Amino acid sequence: MNRQDCCFCSGEDSCAAWLYSAASDVAAAPIVVMAHGLSGTRRDRLGAFAERFAAEGIGALVFDHRGFGDSTGEADLFHPARQLEDWRAAIAFARSLPRIDADRVATFGSSMGAGNALAAAAEDARVVAVISQVPFIDMWRQAHRSSPRVTARILLAAARGSHLPVVGQPHEAAFINAPGGEAGWRHVVAIGEDSRWRDRASARWLLGRPYRPARHAATLHCPWLVCIGEADQVAKPGPAIAAARRAPLGELCTYPGVDHFDIYDGPQHEAVVADELDFLRRHLLRQ
Repeated sequence: MNRQDCCFCSGEDSCAAWLYSAASDVAAAPIVVMAHGLSGTRRDRLGAFAERFAAEGIGALVFDHRGFGDSTGEADLFHPARQLEDWRAAIAFARSLPRIDADRVATFGSSMGAGNALAAAAEDARVVAVISQVPFIDMWRQAHRSSPRVTARILLAAARGSHLPVVGQPHEAAFINAPGGEAGWRHVVAIGEDSRWRDRASARWLLGRPYRPARHAATLHCPWLVCIGEADQVAKPGPAIAAARRAPLGELCTYPGVDHFDIYDGPQHEAVVADELDFLRRHLLRQ
């Protein structure tokens, strides 16, 4: 594995990243820009995907959003629009790198990162492909429905401009409190690379425009691979399946019995990576 630490500017802050060099001798290789969503970081098993892409001859830039992981900026400040700014900066940085083909850039994200990858591609006609795995792309239609009491506590935290835990149990006020969600994510963190993840993110954004990158599906200009766990309890599969079918160049892969955080290791991981590699070979590697 040929991986380098690097960073790029986003606003007045700096986003930390890993650059995985493509295992090929071409003068200019394609590259995939990658990130988690919400509070997830590059150390939380994204490298397991990037390594496989690089071995196939496709570079990968895996980054932390401002305020999370190893990046600078106000700690734990989350807003979808702010993260989308980081995606724009990451894509621009990737295009500027030596031995990278600036016209063969793809985006890749998990969960809310899957939505960010879709949104970033939708506004950039030069992006040639998108991968969204276990996508959370429609907050109102996909999110786990908490009890009225828990929902009230979540909205109170948002109104006060305070923070919430990222994961919790169904009876707790947390961003991810679907059954099995906390244990699933903590397993991802445990098998990661010296994770810098913190169980905390700001909540005021919940009072703003609903997070709904799915609205871009019908007009997306490039191929879009959507990898969905059929047993996903964090991001309900139905709305994402419908979005994939609306996309002019959408490609849908579903995985029976797979929940939101099952794709980061084991046979479920291998199945998803195999489909992603097939997609990237067809759309990023020149024949």
